[in-house]
Amino acid sequence: MGLGGLLVPALGLAAAWLLGLGFEPSSWLPPSFSGRGRLLSPAELARHTGAPGSPGLYLAVLGQVFDVRRGHKHYGPGAAYSVLTGKDASRAFATGDFTNTGLVDDVSGLSPSEILTIQNWLSFYSENYIFVGKLVGRFYDENGAPTKALEQAKAVIEEALKFKEQNNEKKQFPSCNSEWSSASGSRFWCSKQSGGVNRDWIGVPRKLYKPSSSDSHCVCVRTTGPPSGQLDSTEHSDRGDLDNPNLQEYKGCHPLADWCVLKD
Repeated sequence: MGLGGLLVPALGLAAAWLLGLGFEPSSWLPPSFSGRGRLLSPAELARHTGAPGSPGLYLAVLGQVFDVRRGHKHYGPGAAYSVLTGKDASRAFATGDFTNTGLVDDVSGLSPSEILTIQNWLSFYSENYIFVGKLVGRFYDENGAPTKALEQAKAVIEEALKFKEQNNEKKQFPSCNSEWSSASGSRFWCSKQSGGVNRDWIGVPRKLYKPSSSDSHCVCVRTTGPPSGQLDSTEHSDRGDLDNPNLQEYKGCHPLADWCVLKD
């Protein structure tokens, strides 16, 4: 008998032995969907808990499955987060509820900030663990296409990110105090509480324009230190955010005064 004749029976015996240990053939195969991983059923995912005879250690977030074996001390049997494995427990990532009620993939009713927390965890696993594929069920259909539930979650995430960006801008550029009178016109000024933002700097009034827009409103701008987003930088012009391209000085007002009066 040639080498090929010996190899086939040997492989058959090896496969039978591995099946007896609980390994599943689908875990040996290359991904079914190139670049997108493979599709897993809930029953298949449930076997990946790291327990004896288990084919691996997986968890899912918003329907995306990750191999967390490198974090076995955190996710392995008996570890602090072992309850998250073998399932999609997206809700628990936001609520911290590790009971059977909380360890579910239903994220309906959660606030935008809670949904954003889940998205942050998804980013964490994407950056630190191996992506395996998609879980067929609430977030992906049998063809791996996003479901309505996933589209709804994405819409909430986008809204939360937009709100977060607006809140960050409000802290970076608090609104000016303002008043108007027919006698003196418009007066803008800055303080350590203007715009409802408590801070340790006063700032100076500037027009803030939205990109691709002619509309502006008065904001208070830091005049010293590094620009926002570069607060850890040691090399900067010590002009705060004054050089931001979306800002413009008020004509007729001193560029470093914390108040400005515009005649109508």
